[in-house]
Amino acid sequence: MFGFSEKGSINLVTKSLAAVGRSLELIENPVTVHYHLPDGLSLRVHREYDKFLAELITRFPLEEAGIRAFYNEAWKVYNSLNALELKSLEEPLYLFGQFFKDPIACLTLAYYAPLNAGDIARKYMKDPNLLAFIDAECFIVSTAGSCRTPMINASRVMCDGHYGGINYPRGGVGRIAQELADGFVECGGHLQYKANVTGILIKDGKAAGVQLSNGKAIHAKTVISNATRWDTFQKLLKEEDMPQEERNFQNLYRKSPSFLSIHMGGRRRFCRPGTECHHLVLEGEWSKLEEAYQTIFVSIPTVLDSSLAPPGRHILHIFTTSSIDDWQSLSPADYEAKKDVVADKIVSRLETALFPGLKGATMFREVGTPKTHRRYLGRDDGTYGPIPAGWPKGLLGMPFNTTAVEGLYCVGDSCFPGQGVIAVAFSGTMCAHRVAADLGFEKKNTVLDKRLSSLLAWFRTLA
Repeated sequence: MFGFSEKGSINLVTKSLAAVGRSLELIENPVTVHYHLPDGLSLRVHREYDKFLAELITRFPLEEAGIRAFYNEAWKVYNSLNALELKSLEEPLYLFGQFFKDPIACLTLAYYAPLNAGDIARKYMKDPNLLAFIDAECFIVSTAGSCRTPMINASRVMCDGHYGGINYPRGGVGRIAQELADGFVECGGHLQYKANVTGILIKDGKAAGVQLSNGKAIHAKTVISNATRWDTFQKLLKEEDMPQEERNFQNLYRKSPSFLSIHMGGRRRFCRPGTECHHLVLEGEWSKLEEAYQTIFVSIPTVLDSSLAPPGRHILHIFTTSSIDDWQSLSPADYEAKKDVVADKIVSRLETALFPGLKGATMFREVGTPKTHRRYLGRDDGTYGPIPAGWPKGLLGMPFNTTAVEGLYCVGDSCFPGQGVIAVAFSGTMCAHRVAADLGFEKKNTVLDKRLSSLLAWFRTLA
């Protein structure tokens, strides 16, 4: 889990838990991910940065200078982020304060904001397989290659695994949500479960609450939508009422693919000693990295925490990109049969590449498709956020938390700074700060607010 360490300012999961008086025991993961890539490239991203760098340079000795230069730039970005207190970039008083605190860090981030990781990588590296590896590193962040992944986002993830490390809560990642929910209630908050929102109420052009599927309406001064921008502005609001800025966003970005997920449990015999927790597998051709069903992600959390399964057992989460279009217009019987066929092929590939005997060791298997993600996560087409429709200018096109509808805010992976645990946590932190200022709990300057909002809107037109 990124953003879950005890140091720096980017550990926003830790900070969120602390804000509601909670903490969790953490288990260190010594390797962020083990890559199994074309041309026999097997590479571990070690928690220890020097160890990772040495392994990468061993694979590409002629590119040592370029490798060091690229990752040095990533660290420059990461260290600039880490030097600042991360709050709303839409709040001018905060921005002025951070600029006076560390102008170099602020100017560094401003310089990299319109750049993509691929722009930087190709400045220093020439080996096509090394550049393809950088694409794979970025694919984990954004389900897109390096030329469509903002350098700030890539740096945040590439470096955090070495700075704070990837840490997991003992007892499973589900404990994070549980502790946040329990702490929120203890701090005076109220959670309402089984409350499906079907619409956002508008009164006099302002957000005024939400409509629930059971007919109940909840009225409020402020509405914060964690739904995707597509769900928020095409379903919860009437599409004809979509502000022009949202139309611009949907021209710049398209929905990322969803995933086919396979959850399995089985005997430990398939897993050799020394196997890492996380793997990315791509056989065959590098060019297939972003194609559906080609890149396989594998997580085996019981490698780190054996208490998550009975003695002598492992649990696995296997997932790969998939489009909801592949699962439409099927009868219930055909749908279930197709899930088994696709899952069998993926398991067979993993048996060949990594885990001989995996199928025979399996005791439980459950398969979810993009339709599953759409149903249980309430996300349009099961998407996991936006990816650029073309070649973006870094983060310039991403919308922030405020919207053109007064009182309505958006949060999550379809807002700045995008996909990923750290990014989404940052989005939540920014939104909380902006809402607190608008409600009078933080200092604000209305004149500066308007001018900054206009400036940010102009920046987005440059994308």
